[in-house]
Amino acid sequence: MKQFSRREEDFICEHCGTKVQGNGYTNHCPHCLYSKHVDINPGDRAADCHGLMEPIDIEQKDGKYIVVQQCQKCGFIRRNKIESSDDFEAVLNISRQKTQKLKQR
Repeated sequence: MKQFSRREEDFICEHCGTKVQGNGYTNHCPHCLYSKHVDINPGDRAADCHGLMEPIDIEQKDGKYIVVQQCQKCGFIRRNKIESSDDFEAVLNISRQKTQKLKQR
């Protein structure tokens, strides 16, 4: 069973360089939506990988947006809720990129 460990941590996004102030639930950069593969269970910091988690898709569930991220190092996939503080233009861009990739097939 997944257990959540709340950690208030600030960080600098390794993808875009944005300084992010964590609130204990912050999982990804609100500017580019990248994160880092550091957890096995949310907040535990037990993963050894430490690869960048690239946002590869946007899903909707119950009227809420979810970013799908894939680790660039090991391929692990995780889903995280989009927060009101996230850059919605970045959400739209990821969705557009996914649509363009599908059209190219």
